[in-house]
Amino acid sequence: MTAVHATAIVDPRADLASDVVIGPYALVGPGVQVACGTTIGPHCVLEGPMTIGRDNHVHAHAVLGGAPQDMKYRGEPTSLVIGERNTIREFCTLNRGTAQDGGITRVGDDNWIMAYVHVAHDVQLGSHTILANNATLAGHVHVGDWAIIGGLVGVHQFCHVGAHAMVGFQSRVSQDVPPFMTVAGQPLAVAGINAEGLRRRGYSRARIDALRQVHRILYREGRKLEEARAALDELAQSVPESQADVRCVLDFLAASTRGIVRPGA
Repeated sequence: MTAVHATAIVDPRADLASDVVIGPYALVGPGVQVACGTTIGPHCVLEGPMTIGRDNHVHAHAVLGGAPQDMKYRGEPTSLVIGERNTIREFCTLNRGTAQDGGITRVGDDNWIMAYVHVAHDVQLGSHTILANNATLAGHVHVGDWAIIGGLVGVHQFCHVGAHAMVGFQSRVSQDVPPFMTVAGQPLAVAGINAEGLRRRGYSRARIDALRQVHRILYREGRKLEEARAALDELAQSVPESQADVRCVLDFLAASTRGIVRPGA
């Protein structure tokens, strides 16, 4: 049986799996779907349309599925989709999407989202990410798998943070952060690659060395961006083991609309 605390209010139009736990004073609105194994803490507010997958743990006072904080929003039917095995800590706010984008704010699997994090409308958050306390993702931000966003970081709307990138404490992100890079500061600057994170994920010495070359080509050799892209293409062909990693960076550069974190980019 679903374990709903006596003080919680669950709309009859909500769809809860049989073993979902709803804590004291929580509010679950219509159009909310929660899959098995998920726990919703005390005083949480869940608004639909929203789908929460299996085995998530939402801590106290989180507000999920609220209307987008976008003055163009006129009540269109948009949604929030949360994957599996995510931890969402106290006082987090995750908003639904807008009709101006895909209409869906999406959170992947196995993310660690710390207290007071804000995930705005139309954000696309990958899997295995860490968002530290008070990190703020503005509308339409994309964050790749395994990325780490430090505490008190603000990410400007439409910015992309690449897979395996790391953004340091109190940074202000107003341009795209390429995959694998470590950035910090105001103004934001690239310090190197996220080597320790890559080692922890089982990256070989050869793959990490190739990504160090990616960093040198992009940031240490004084190349223009088009020249750097050509050099990266040559690197991808010459180091077969790291071809997928280098191609990941090249694809990111090709898709960037705000320009990457790089002087003169």
